[in-house]
Amino acid sequence: MNPSSEQLAREKQLAAAAALRWVRSGMVLGLGSGSTAACFITLLGEAVRAGQLKVQATATSLASEALAREGGIPLLEPRRGLRFDLTVDGADELDPHLRLVKGGGGALLREKVLATASDYWLIVADSSKAVAQLGRFPLPLEVVPFALPWVLDAVAALGGAPVLRMDKATPTHPAHSDQGNLLVDCHFNVIADPEKLAAQLQNIPGIVEQGLFLGLARAAVVARGAEVQVLRPGQTPVAAAGFAQLP
Repeated sequence: MNPSSEQLAREKQLAAAAALRWVRSGMVLGLGSGSTAACFITLLGEAVRAGQLKVQATATSLASEALAREGGIPLLEPRRGLRFDLTVDGADELDPHLRLVKGGGGALLREKVLATASDYWLIVADSSKAVAQLGRFPLPLEVVPFALPWVLDAVAALGGAPVLRMDKATPTHPAHSDQGNLLVDCHFNVIADPEKLAAQLQNIPGIVEQGLFLGLARAAVVARGAEVQVLRPGQTPVAAAGFAQLP
């Protein structure tokens, strides 16, 4: 039986709270996007306002940036040499090797930029995001508007059944990323070889970024009911309570 929305909401809170335990004063943080990352940002803001933590951060989306400002988290602008001690982000799907699909919220470009600029990239997720194989969730692409027709043709040739994402508030208009690019959702259903597909997509002119995040996540905190586990690539899950510091 699939977990209820109430259970998933509790799991998001549990995963976010577990990740917060590993934040230390003085850290420079990357703040991810999505519902579970939003739980983390909210909890982090509470700790900052209470004087329990002193950190600085950069956000992966305008929505996360606004939430961080509301929480009183000091924000840093992008600059050369900026590295993040820890970035906490969500996922749309993650497999046992910690290969991820991200970008359901349209922030995949900034998410990948911060992931690659991080010394430790940690994923927080509810139980619905852990899958045996990637592909059920549509794979997002960020696409330069001029190139859209040719990108759709190329992705269709790969079997991706691409669909231009429409704006939720104005369904007759295309959705745009924070960078002003278009968003395309690809329906592969099963991604048998994520590394091969990522390389194929990156070679299509006009695709600014694709939503496969491979070899980037050091660990994932996944809540299942009342249990919170740490997943590491190719390893058996371990209870999060056993880690006093980052796993």
